[in-house]
Amino acid sequence: MTEALELAAGGRTVRLSNPDKVYFPQRGFTKRDIAEYYLSVGDGILRALRNRPTTLERYPDGVDGESFFQKRAPKNTPDWIPTGRISFPSGRHADEICPTETGAVLWAANLGCLTFHPWPVRREDTEHPDELRIDLDPQPGTDYADAVRAALELREVLRELGLTGWPKTSGGRGLHVFVPIRPVWTFVQVRRAAIAVARELERRAPERVTTAWWKEERGAKVFVDYNQTARDRTIASAYSLRPRPHAPVSAPLRWEEVPDAVPEDFDLATMPARFADLGDVHAGMDEQPCGLEAALELADRDEHDHGLGDLPYPPEHPKMKGEPKRVQPSRAKK
Repeated sequence: MTEALELAAGGRTVRLSNPDKVYFPQRGFTKRDIAEYYLSVGDGILRALRNRPTTLERYPDGVDGESFFQKRAPKNTPDWIPTGRISFPSGRHADEICPTETGAVLWAANLGCLTFHPWPVRREDTEHPDELRIDLDPQPGTDYADAVRAALELREVLRELGLTGWPKTSGGRGLHVFVPIRPVWTFVQVRRAAIAVARELERRAPERVTTAWWKEERGAKVFVDYNQTARDRTIASAYSLRPRPHAPVSAPLRWEEVPDAVPEDFDLATMPARFADLGDVHAGMDEQPCGLEAALELADRDEHDHGLGDLPYPPEHPKMKGEPKRVQPSRAKK
């Protein structure tokens, strides 16, 4: 096994230890393959991560080994990689890495990081998200095609609310749609807007879409996971590898590609050629941030006219004002 090699990333040289170590046994992809992949899509993944506090999903022994999420910047983080301080729902805080150059991505890949989970904030202001993120998650009995149909309907809902969505595959069975927003609203307000968008989508397709937090109530529908906008909830970045045997990628898409593209089209082997041909198809995402005024007005109408208030938070959050009982319905009845 080659002991180490050095890779150039911009003006930075990054050391890669054990480059021949296999991380995806089914396809034989090594640590070197992973690092070279991230080099090939460097401008794209850096656009997705730049200045964002980022959690590292690490697989030091490959996808078949143990894994963990590293929220705090490792003690050996180079001084050229800045950090940003984020606050958890518990009130504790942590300093996470905030990539500002492709070399930081390679440095993390050397630690066995396959997937990057950036917060929807920048390190200059970690209390006001600049992205509203919508996760379309197919439940048992549904599949990716159902998520595609929901995404196309979601696009129209967003358009009517003055919002521009940018779709990408999750790297699994679902789709993500990110909306760039002005960083003037709190996490609570952004989540409230996400709930309003999700409820409107559910109203238009009640037989196919659900906002039910409890799995026992969802049925065979696409779940709009509104809690992905809650504090300390993150979504895999665009261009991130996902820890599945075939080395899939969370692939940014143009809307015209959504009806026909399938997740299997995008992996460690195929994405570099796509990127070389098309570049980052989400390159313009941050140029025109949107406002949440119309979505928050919709949330107000839902509450005042239909009695639709807040929905349950994730279990690690403290009880929030106005939140309904955080207990699954079947247990509540007992």
